[in-house]
Amino acid sequence: MDIKGLDYNTQRETLLMSEYGREVQRMIDHAVSLPTKEERQLCAETIIRLMENKNPQVRENADYQQTLWDHLYLMSHKQLDIDWPYDVSEAEKIHTKPQPMKVMKQDDKPYLRHYGRLIQESFEKLKQMPDGEERDDLVRLTANQMKRDLMTWGHGSMDDEKVADDLARYTDGIIQIDLNTFRFDRSDFRQPVIDGKRAKRKK
Repeated sequence: MDIKGLDYNTQRETLLMSEYGREVQRMIDHAVSLPTKEERQLCAETIIRLMENKNPQVRENADYQQTLWDHLYLMSHKQLDIDWPYDVSEAEKIHTKPQPMKVMKQDDKPYLRHYGRLIQESFEKLKQMPDGEERDDLVRLTANQMKRDLMTWGHGSMDDEKVADDLARYTDGIIQIDLNTFRFDRSDFRQPVIDGKRAKRKK
């Protein structure tokens, strides 16, 4: 419904910075239209004081005066011809949107959360390493850490066959450990305490 004589906000120009209100915007538009630089300068300084009162939380910033003059510059649509007391050449950065955060690609995510990124990196490294003592050492360290992770995050399950199966699966079958000869550092593994008692090992 359009009633003659009524002025609706929806019919007005959208405010660039609504926190200062429409009256401040009108004052800035008036300052731009003033004929002399001296009048524009005096009007701008008065508007700055009003803007500070209208938006007192701006004082929480150490450089709030710079911020106010930046806002004035932008709200004047860069048309206000005065001697600016601050450099307003970078005022537009106020409205610059931050760069979106990089979305982790599926290939970047750990295969299994209970193993995590370090174990995933070990899988990738093992696939590239030549057979030898150095790779055997990394296999031993990786397998033992996998077992610890299963103990911590796998609801108490730390089956040796599970570790061997996962190690083979996530290294594309390159690393195969023989459980008949491979020895875990069993002294590092303890069963979780449940209601004051240690859980029994599965046989």
